[in-house]
Amino acid sequence: MAEIFFTCTTELHQRIWREFHTMPGQRLTVGQACRLFGAPSSDVDAALQDLIDLSILRRIGPYYVRADWERFTA
Repeated sequence: MAEIFFTCTTELHQRIWREFHTMPGQRLTVGQACRLFGAPSSDVDAALQDLIDLSILRRIGPYYVRADWERFTA
């Protein structure tokens, strides 16, 4: 899955994916993601939406989490 989307995305997409990949329980708001990745909200919003469209992430309320988040909860 990761190899497919890495071939057609930006460094920001990859950085976001790596953060969620290495920390499966991670959940971030757009504001938190902007601070963490040092990018403007328009860029972060677009990248997060792209990752949702690829079924890598999903949104729960104001939070973005891995699409397979339930696998990591008790």
